[in-house]
Amino acid sequence: MFTGIIQEMGSVEARTQIGAGVRLRVRAPASARELAVGQSIALNGTCLTVVGRNGSSFELEAVEETLKKTTLGSCEAGDRVNLELPMRLDGRLDGHLVTGHVDAVGEILEIEILETSRLFTLRIPAEFGRYCVETGSIAVDGVSLTIARLAGGRVGISIIPHTSSTLCSRTTRSSIRSILSSMSLGSTWNESFIPPIRKARARIAPARKAPICRHPDPGSPQRSASASTGFR
Repeated sequence: MFTGIIQEMGSVEARTQIGAGVRLRVRAPASARELAVGQSIALNGTCLTVVGRNGSSFELEAVEETLKKTTLGSCEAGDRVNLELPMRLDGRLDGHLVTGHVDAVGEILEIEILETSRLFTLRIPAEFGRYCVETGSIAVDGVSLTIARLAGGRVGISIIPHTSSTLCSRTTRSSIRSILSSMSLGSTWNESFIPPIRKARARIAPARKAPICRHPDPGSPQRSASASTGFR
């Protein structure tokens, strides 16, 4: 599990084709010191397993399924990548919960330069739109961001200068495909709870009116019994 807060910008040193998959050697001194073979790291928001480590570099493998659902197949030597180590359960959650399991690949259509920020407009797949809400969270290439605008199949994301400086250089150009993932808890709620709730509502019958309680006449047996016991 990750948070979408980038800890280090790494550099792809080498790319090796392994059948239908690829092996990437990434140079990132700070991250490499914390890693061992078999551990996980998020590269551009995609959770990968470390298969080798040497000094300030480590190696990762992306198999066919990963390449099909992400943009990692286009990584080349010299590319800059966003890196994040897994979160600790006793640490702070500064961004939002990110599983490292990619939901979709979007395309950056436009970058508007504003006075104090940049507004990124992305095209998202239709099936991914159900998980997006205004002011909700989304991870773009592993970076935790807030959705500022939402219209049709497009998402607008406002990025402050500090966040912009931690993004990969490739995301400063338009027409670039980016890895997307929504807030994991929101996705789980949408998939797991909303359909059963809707079915339950459909089965609920209209509420019936409660019968009107009338006070018995003063001389009735019920009234007399109530008075003798002291209950009013």
